[in-house]
Amino acid sequence: IESLITMADYFKFVGENDMAADSIGKCLYGLERAWHPMFTPFQGNCRLEFNHDENKLFFKTLFTHMRNMDRRGCHRSALEVCKLLLSLDTSNPVGALFCVDYFALRAEEYAWLEQFSEEYRNDNSLWLFPNFSYSLAIARVYLEKMEPTSSSEATPRDTSKQSSLDLMTQALKLHPTVLNKLVEKVPLKDQAWTKILKHSYFRSDESKIPSLDHLIKIYVERNYLIWRLPDVQKLLRSAADLVIESLEQDGTEAESWLCVRLEAFSSENNQYSHLSTHDFSDSMPTLPPDNLQNFVADPRMVGGEQMAEGGGRGQHQAPPPRPRDLANRSPLAVLIESILPWANFGDGEDEIAHDAHHQPDNNG
Repeated sequence: IESLITMADYFKFVGENDMAADSIGKCLYGLERAWHPMFTPFQGNCRLEFNHDENKLFFKTLFTHMRNMDRRGCHRSALEVCKLLLSLDTSNPVGALFCVDYFALRAEEYAWLEQFSEEYRNDNSLWLFPNFSYSLAIARVYLEKMEPTSSSEATPRDTSKQSSLDLMTQALKLHPTVLNKLVEKVPLKDQAWTKILKHSYFRSDESKIPSLDHLIKIYVERNYLIWRLPDVQKLLRSAADLVIESLEQDGTEAESWLCVRLEAFSSENNQYSHLSTHDFSDSMPTLPPDNLQNFVADPRMVGGEQMAEGGGRGQHQAPPPRPRDLANRSPLAVLIESILPWANFGDGEDEIAHDAHHQPDNNG
């Protein structure tokens, strides 16, 4: 399993995304074959502690598979994998809670997202997290569009729910620094946004709360594509105007929302530093050219360059490397290494000659 994950990482870095996804698929097959017959995770009655080293590969493989499904446009499948990750360990060790809202929106599971936010058990109310505060407002936009066609006299409209505008206004008051980052990332080029960002409440892009700032970076990196929809941009602009108007009428409101943020994210340290922003990004990582060259470079060429730098004798070709010893080595590692053109494992005659040369002399 570890070898397949390593191969998947390598294929990802060199741009072979299909090969990387295939390696992860093989990992999943191998892990599933190792399941205990009584292990039924799809029924929601099983738990796996991420703290156990034996389980970490399973979580990493599932998280990578979830990203692969999203990259292929299979957002509903990605959502189901995300649900599985959350059910296996509710402590959210790999950050599935910070992308489940994105997959729900892309899969158009708006009602489910609202129900999940109300029923999921967490130390904090989910609406306090930046991803849920904004995603719930977006989900409400599309639910409001569906209500006129699905409602009737027998099923009156639910007035207990906050409107999408109220939810978006609340999100902007709670996490105002998101707006500055969205305008830059999406990007939002209308001149109206320049005027809005000049207001003191939206001017900064940092909240000075380490945990919250990290979650906001993850949210913007993961969800910025959704903000390119015209309906969502219109709602955001209307809510921003209302926030500015409200703050001008009541100057103490900003302090009240600051207290809410400080209470929800009270730690002075980044509690989510183990989550990499890159793991929530759509961009495909690549190794820097120098690192990639060193990874796949012919050792003989590297040796020649070192000789040239050291004394100008780079014109002399380095002697061919000795055949590598295959004893006690992983067959998969040998197979991968054999692909490299400079790999030298010798042949049968070389091995016989090598063994004869190193054979002990019994004559004293």
